[in-house]
Amino acid sequence: MPTKTSRRAAVAASSTPDTAPTAPAVKRDRTHYLYIAVIVAVALGIAVGLIWPDAGVELKPLGTGFVNLIKMMISPIIFCTIVLGIGSVRKAAKVGAVGGIALGYFTVMSLVALTVGLVVGNILHPGDGMHLTDAIKATGHDQVSADALPPVDFVLSIIPKTFVSAFTEGQVLQTLLVALLAGFALQAMGSVGQPVLRGIEHIQRLVFRILAMVMWAAPIGAFGAIAAVVGSAGMDALKSLAVLMLGFYATCFLFVFVVLAALLRVFTGLNILKLFKYLAREFLLILSTSSSESALPRLIAKMEHLGVSKPVVGITVPTGYSFNLDGTMIYMTMASLYIADAMGTPMSIGEQIPLLLFLLLASKGAAGVSGAGLATLAGGLQSHKPALVDGIGLIVGIDRFMSEARALTNFAGNAVATVLIGTWTKEIDKERVQLVLAGGLPFDEKTLLDENEGGAETAPADVPEQREGGEKELAKA
Repeated sequence: MPTKTSRRAAVAASSTPDTAPTAPAVKRDRTHYLYIAVIVAVALGIAVGLIWPDAGVELKPLGTGFVNLIKMMISPIIFCTIVLGIGSVRKAAKVGAVGGIALGYFTVMSLVALTVGLVVGNILHPGDGMHLTDAIKATGHDQVSADALPPVDFVLSIIPKTFVSAFTEGQVLQTLLVALLAGFALQAMGSVGQPVLRGIEHIQRLVFRILAMVMWAAPIGAFGAIAAVVGSAGMDALKSLAVLMLGFYATCFLFVFVVLAALLRVFTGLNILKLFKYLAREFLLILSTSSSESALPRLIAKMEHLGVSKPVVGITVPTGYSFNLDGTMIYMTMASLYIADAMGTPMSIGEQIPLLLFLLLASKGAAGVSGAGLATLAGGLQSHKPALVDGIGLIVGIDRFMSEARALTNFAGNAVATVLIGTWTKEIDKERVQLVLAGGLPFDEKTLLDENEGGAETAPADVPEQREGGEKELAKA
């Protein structure tokens, strides 16, 4: 009787190259050429802005057009993601728990960011020695935006005029509200609502495919945006405000790599550098466009691919883009102290804390306002300490450079928040997270979707698939 060893030898001998199964050909990912092109475009944009500043400013519509193309996709992506996430959850209480934890975390982190900015601003005193002119005062008053709403009006503005206007007006929180209502309604419909969910899933795939096509315009948008920023600011503004700008960048760096890194390590055991490596293309996109919104759809897709459940991603990411603005908090703190020092009226700690708490609330009322950082600061100072509005003009010249750090910090904070909230609510597949961060399950850049979940491609053997409630199942080879 043949032994196991002899049977294995016979099987091995019979498996000739002619009869052995052929492994499916792996499609080459050509999107890395896209991001190389973005880096080259950024370098060219900086050169154009420095050598021909007037021409650089004229290129601004290229960057604006690209960001608008991305913003065009945000509402349908948020709607599809939230409806699919909530509609597939059996218990509505789970969604409420996620939202409550998210808002609590966002409030705490906003206060932490304000405190960090407060400490660094009081140490540096970057505004000492600056002088105001009438032109600077006029520029400061021009920044006060009528779009920033007081808290009560802001809450009422979340309710759209019609069901469809939530998509047409581009208000993220209005889309979030409509998506929540639709998701809970489909959840209550049970099996009757399954055809609708399948239809929305197909729409989501279409929207992400369109977004993948739009991304090929990124090098053009990056070139125009960077050339305009460098051309409009000029070297004189950069030199005179270097202390504030570098101090702000350093503060954002410390907040991300000390505060956020510690939270991620303590509660999830993950290394923040590995997470950021996974999100490297999103950071490059934000850096080149000065807009964290340009990476919002990709963050949603990548967090789901990472292993965080759809309800957590669908609620945390859109809400975080309005309520978890860590970079904006630091910016408002340091800018307020800078302006007060520059005007020769430094604020005591007793004056600083009420102003910053007021700005914390004011920033929520300006969610979604274009240029929200500067507009929120101007509006907050106008309401709480009007004498300081004159000094807003001092930082207008470098605001776009500071917006780079604001946007990067806001994005980093929301990425970390999504992983943390997924962990706290047990809505994250930890094995899949480790596999993805190790490079074992690459993100599909061509569609911005995890095609393995839809069955479009065959998953590798022993790859854990994401399931509701953190359950895992080995995908069949």
